[in-house]
Amino acid sequence: MWLCVIFLLIFINVFFALAETSLNESHKSRLERLLDDGNEDAAKALKLLEHPERANAVIQLGITFVSILIGVSTSVILAPMVKPYIYLVPYADELSLGLSILIVTYLTLMLSEFLPTRIAMQKPEETLIHCEKTLSKLIFVTKPVVSLLANSVRLLLAMLGLNLKIDDTVTEDEVKDLIEQATEDGTFEKKEQSLVDRVFHMSDQTAYSLMTPRTQMMWIDLEDTLEQNLAIIRATSEAIIPVGKESLDDFCGVIYIKDIFNAALDNKPLDLSQFIRKPMFIPRSMESFRVLEQFQETGIHEAAVLDEYGGVIGFITLQDILLELIGDTNNINEPEPVQITARDDNSWNIEGLCSIDDFKEKFDIDELPDEDQDHYQTMGGFVTALFGYIPKKGESVRWENFVFEIARLDRYRIDKIICTVEDKKQDNDGEEKD
Repeated sequence: MWLCVIFLLIFINVFFALAETSLNESHKSRLERLLDDGNEDAAKALKLLEHPERANAVIQLGITFVSILIGVSTSVILAPMVKPYIYLVPYADELSLGLSILIVTYLTLMLSEFLPTRIAMQKPEETLIHCEKTLSKLIFVTKPVVSLLANSVRLLLAMLGLNLKIDDTVTEDEVKDLIEQATEDGTFEKKEQSLVDRVFHMSDQTAYSLMTPRTQMMWIDLEDTLEQNLAIIRATSEAIIPVGKESLDDFCGVIYIKDIFNAALDNKPLDLSQFIRKPMFIPRSMESFRVLEQFQETGIHEAAVLDEYGGVIGFITLQDILLELIGDTNNINEPEPVQITARDDNSWNIEGLCSIDDFKEKFDIDELPDEDQDHYQTMGGFVTALFGYIPKKGESVRWENFVFEIARLDRYRIDKIICTVEDKKQDNDGEEKD
């Protein structure tokens, strides 16, 4: 009969183990789905998840109290029952107690820890629904004791100078780790993980980092002849082309190529100034998602990017944002240009317009100096920043174990770089310029 007391206590611990695991593993969205499917008990389980600290406190209190009772029962009930079977009389008390502890520990771990935990993890929401009624009653009954313990803990934390509030905010890195783990487990596909990674990466970008720089913009000059401008329009593959007078310092707006086609098909005279539309103007520091919101709210899908002085420094379109989200979608007739190519020796040819992200990925680099200051987005900009001035062809500069040599310039812009990777054991303290 007394053995039944020990098994009863172990069975009570089974309940607490089921409740604890199901409470920690249940998802609010799944319970809401069960509620939508007609399971009314799911609503009560959802209330437990609103304040899980209360239920967890009761569970910990119950596990501790029952564990103490199991320990006492082992020494008072089970040990005397085992003692007659121990023939080493001088050590009978110690051996019987030790053997009793081993037996109860094994049963407790198997029946009230490992087994219920595995069961609850299979269907946590359903398990929580079954445990909810008993758990809610225990929360009500033990409320004074739990309040006393909670206030005591708060007092001790205050005496130690520790924060009373627990920061349970989920960070971006934690979400990435969860998605990566889910991908490895087969829950997500690689493409889904890649898309989420791109969303997080885009959230850190600004209009300046996504725009087409002014030096790379194809635009038409109203001071040029119609034939010259039409030749530029034929050469572009874009649906929109910026317009200026003599230079982009006098920015007039944009022209939709389809407007010109429609006018040509209708045999109307082509006066390009009549097709000019006013785009949005946004600061270079505007966050990428804010730019997307502006496109959605206004229905205008292109914007001129301004510096702090109000000058046009680039152009950004909805397509630029979509490409950042889904990746490049090269035309089958336009193969993707290779930005980094290996040479015979331990060096690489790098295009000046190569993205710093591509460079970091290629050479497994975590971060470049002052990268977070948004001073550059391309390797040409990075190398120029290392020099501190506009370099000449043949000049070189060192950063860590990388040596960058200027191979070609396009006026004042670095067009091609020769990058040599030296052994890290060599002396590479600071930046050296030849």
